[in-house]
Amino acid sequence: MRGTRDILQYQQGLGQHENYHEYCRLLGRLKTNYQLSELVNVEIYGDWIRLVAEFTMKSLESWQWASGSVYYLLGLWSRLVSSVAYLKSDCPSLLDDYVPQITESYIKSRFDSVQAVVDKKISEDPLEHREQLQDQLDSLPYLCRFQYEKTSSYIIDRLEPVLEAYTNAGRFSTSKTSSDLTCVEGQLTWLIHIIGGIIRGRQSSSTSEIHEVIDGDLAARVFQLIQVMDSGVHIEARYNERSKQRLDLAILIFFQNFRRVYVGDQAMHSSKQLYLRLGELVGLQDHVVVLNIIVQKIATNLKRYRQSDEVIGETLALFQELAAGYMSGKMLLKLDAVNFILGHHTKDFFPFLDEFGSTRNRTLFYFTLGRLLFMEDSPSKFKAFVAPLQKVFMMLEEMADSGFRSNEVKCAIIGLMRDLRGLTMATNSRRTYGLVFDWLYPTHVSLFVRIIQRWTDTPEVMTPLLKFMAEFVLNKTQRLAFDSSSPNGILLFREVSKVIVAYGTIILSQPVSADPYTYLYKGIWITLTILTRALAGNYVNFGVFELYGDQALSSALEIALKMSLAIPLVDVLAFRKLARAYFGLLEVLCHNHTAVIVNLETEAFAHIVGSLEFGLKSLDVSISSQIYSNLRAQLLSSQPSDQQHRLAECFDKLMADVARTIEPKNRDKFTQNLTVFRHEFRAT
Repeated sequence: MRGTRDILQYQQGLGQHENYHEYCRLLGRLKTNYQLSELVNVEIYGDWIRLVAEFTMKSLESWQWASGSVYYLLGLWSRLVSSVAYLKSDCPSLLDDYVPQITESYIKSRFDSVQAVVDKKISEDPLEHREQLQDQLDSLPYLCRFQYEKTSSYIIDRLEPVLEAYTNAGRFSTSKTSSDLTCVEGQLTWLIHIIGGIIRGRQSSSTSEIHEVIDGDLAARVFQLIQVMDSGVHIEARYNERSKQRLDLAILIFFQNFRRVYVGDQAMHSSKQLYLRLGELVGLQDHVVVLNIIVQKIATNLKRYRQSDEVIGETLALFQELAAGYMSGKMLLKLDAVNFILGHHTKDFFPFLDEFGSTRNRTLFYFTLGRLLFMEDSPSKFKAFVAPLQKVFMMLEEMADSGFRSNEVKCAIIGLMRDLRGLTMATNSRRTYGLVFDWLYPTHVSLFVRIIQRWTDTPEVMTPLLKFMAEFVLNKTQRLAFDSSSPNGILLFREVSKVIVAYGTIILSQPVSADPYTYLYKGIWITLTILTRALAGNYVNFGVFELYGDQALSSALEIALKMSLAIPLVDVLAFRKLARAYFGLLEVLCHNHTAVIVNLETEAFAHIVGSLEFGLKSLDVSISSQIYSNLRAQLLSSQPSDQQHRLAECFDKLMADVARTIEPKNRDKFTQNLTVFRHEFRAT
């Protein structure tokens, strides 16, 4: 403490950025190694805490120069205030005097950064550094809640005039210039991030009624902002502005934090004061009303943002998080906004679905909608839901071959495949999967082969189609458990075989491009994944195919092996996803279809066996385990000599009763031994 104090008194070397940064790291570690009770009992504590506080506030004022170091200073102060409850000393901590000043300095520095960006005095906006922002907000809630009444008053005093300016800008379209609105939106963004962090940081020690009331005061201002931020001519025109997008991203983060703390039956029961305060200020009496506000904002974002992939992605992530919980999902189904989305999920209502750059978001959109849809056992609702997708199917099926290579058809196929994949991902039972299967088979499955025959050379079409098929054949949660008298498992595999044979035959006949992964390897590894999942799904009796002379199995295996052998082994090992798919297929073949491997021609057999050797040496744990004796020797040599004998005994126990096979029982035995080994190894 004396050393760090002297550096501050004489400013030794702090003008050099590297020294300054390391000094901040040192201060950040100080509280980690010493208790607050130890610090306050040091005779120079008063001088030390004063100088550190002044240094922190000066650093916050110099935010552009110190942006990467502030995290360590905020971390120090958050650890100090977190220890006050456990302080057992007659010496004062003096934190009551300094912490509110530091918190206010931080907020002021954020406002200053916004103005500096608008005035183009700096080129990089701190709001764009998401990692630094998150690091700072992890520590800030502890500081804000330390003297919560004082800090919240300061935040509200800064927030209300900015909120009023933003509200007026929406009412009077010429009242603010674009730069003024950019500044206002930036300041609001910082305040929403801070309030969201404070809400998230609600601790067991901060559950007093007065703290709930203050949470309500702050949250009410955010909900007040939400009511006006998507209204007004001038504001509506700002969806392409980066400052407006960042403001909406901050609102989404606030929603996530508020939901985790204050939405839910248990949270509602234990948060009466907050909802009483919200009811007084903005008329939000309970969590269901709040949830409706959140969903309305989700719907608004999905309607208004066409080209902001980031806002759409974060909005859908929040929507999916709400739908993932059983109770929250049930609550969502009671909301008019959710039922509107379920009944109007087309590009006419949500234009982002028509943007080529947002096609990946379609999968998450339909995954979330599917989760909500399948919460109720209603075939009629399912039929109504898929009606727009049914129209796309019919349009493609009726399209003449001459027009099947148009850009319109291309976009329709990509969107449909991503929608189907998301909907299929949401099925997690025999009932829900059966609804999708019965809809697609046999009416629409022939379209997939037709698409492959005409679009194999276009990865942006093939990738979503093949990934849908990989999801469609995946037997997760035993959703593909057909009745014993049902032929559906066999029928499904026959369609899978048609897809694999059609794709493999065409792709192998095409010349290798300058980008082999995009145009060849990616499609192959997804195709191998499809076959692996179908073979390992345990819903097909494969002996039926040979018994009745059906070539579906043999044709699929033949073309899959040809695709595998067409890729140089060095490339297989170079691309992780390709390697996982390749070795995953070999594992299934060696386990259940050994004859296929054994009956290969000598050259092909030697290639596969040789690849297994390289796979065993792979560093990817999903492909292999290390060569064992070398690993043992390496670990033994890394230990002190007095511990090596003990560790060697642990290794001996690791292989006790373990045979050199990969049978399931043997794997289980090794796993048990490994657990014992881990505990004993830590004890050495």
